[in-house]
Amino acid sequence: MKIVSMELFQVPPRWLFLKITTDEGIAGWGEPVVEGRADTVRTAVEELGDYLIGRDPGQIEDLWQVMYRGGFYRGGPILTSAISGIEQALWDIKGQRLGVPVYELLGGAVRDRMKVYAWIGGDRPEDVATAAKAQVSAGYTALKMNGTADMEWIDSSEKIMQAVQNMATVREAVGYGIGIGIDFHGRVHKGMAKALIKELEPFKPMFIEEPVLPENNEALKQLSQISSIPIATGERMYTRWGFKQLLAEGTADIIQPDLSHAGGIWEVRKIAAMAEAYDVAVAPHCPLGPIALAASLQLDFCTPNAFIQEQSLGIHYNQGSDLLDYLEDRSVFDYKDGFVERMKTPGLGVKINEEKVREMAAVGHRWRNPIWRNVDGSVTEW
Repeated sequence: MKIVSMELFQVPPRWLFLKITTDEGIAGWGEPVVEGRADTVRTAVEELGDYLIGRDPGQIEDLWQVMYRGGFYRGGPILTSAISGIEQALWDIKGQRLGVPVYELLGGAVRDRMKVYAWIGGDRPEDVATAAKAQVSAGYTALKMNGTADMEWIDSSEKIMQAVQNMATVREAVGYGIGIGIDFHGRVHKGMAKALIKELEPFKPMFIEEPVLPENNEALKQLSQISSIPIATGERMYTRWGFKQLLAEGTADIIQPDLSHAGGIWEVRKIAAMAEAYDVAVAPHCPLGPIALAASLQLDFCTPNAFIQEQSLGIHYNQGSDLLDYLEDRSVFDYKDGFVERMKTPGLGVKINEEKVREMAAVGHRWRNPIWRNVDGSVTEW
C-alpha cells in the first residue's frame, strides 16, 4: 500500500481536516490545526507531504521519526500539530486495513465507556449556574468553566471574589456530586494564582487547569504546596520531551496533552505511559472537531490512567458549525450519563461526511484568537 494523495479542508468554525488516500482506495482522516493558525499549519502539512507521497502508510513510527527529526528544527505548535494530524490519518488507515479500532492496535481496551465533561460559561464566565444545571440535566456528571476573564499581573480583590462567586454559584446549583474543572487558561500570573487557588479550595474543584502559562511551569511547585486541589496542565506542551521535566518534578497531578498538537495518538500514548510511571492522570485536551475527538477517545480506551475527556459539543467557540455536523453517523458521540460508549468500527471509529466537508471548505474560515487588553491598554492573556 502506498500514499497517493493528501488533501486539506479548512472548515468552520476553526478547524482543518486532512484526508490521506492510498493506492488501495483506503482513506484516513486527521485533524492538524493550531487554533487561529490554520493556514500556517496547512502549509506545514503540505511541506511534510514531500516525505509521505509514495510511502507505505503502515510504517507509522518510521514516518513520524522522519517528519519529526528529518527537518533539523523540531517541535513547537506548528510542526508538531502538522505531524499530529498526519499521524491520526495514518492510524485511521491502518485500523481500516486491519478491520479493527485503533485502540486494539495499542494494547486493547481497558474500559467500556469514557467519562466526558461539558463546557459552561464562555470566555468571560457568566450565568454559570443556569448553564451548569442545564448540562447536569442533560446527563453530564462533570463540567468545566473558565475561572476568570482577563486579569492583570496583579489584579484587584474584586476579580478574585468574582471568580469565587462564580464557583460558589455553580457548586450551590449542582452540589458536590458533580466534578467542576476550573480553567485558568494561562490568563493568571503566579501572584494572582496563589490568591485564587486558596480562595477556590473550599469549593473542591475537580482540578485547576493551566494555573500559569506552561513557560512558567516552575511556579507549579509553589502552587502545589499551598493547596490540595489537583493541578492540570499540558495543552500547550508537545511530545514526550516537552513533558519530561514536568513529570520528573512531580508538580502536576493531571496532564492534558492535545492529540492534534502533542504529536498524535501514538506519541500521546507514550506520554501517558510516562505519566503513569509518575502516578499522574491523563485528561486529553480537545476543544476541536470530530476527528480530534475520535483520536482522543481511541487513546482513552486503551490508556489506564486516562480519567476524563474534553469534548467541544456546544462549546462557545463553535459558531456556524458544531462537532456532529461533519459526521455521517452522529450517534457515535451519544453521551449517556456523562459517558460515551467505546467505538467498535475500524480505524478512528468515525465516518466523515465528505460531501459536507467539501461544501463547508468552500465557505472556509479565517478564525483568529481574540486580542485582549487591560484598562491601561497593555496586552493581556486570552
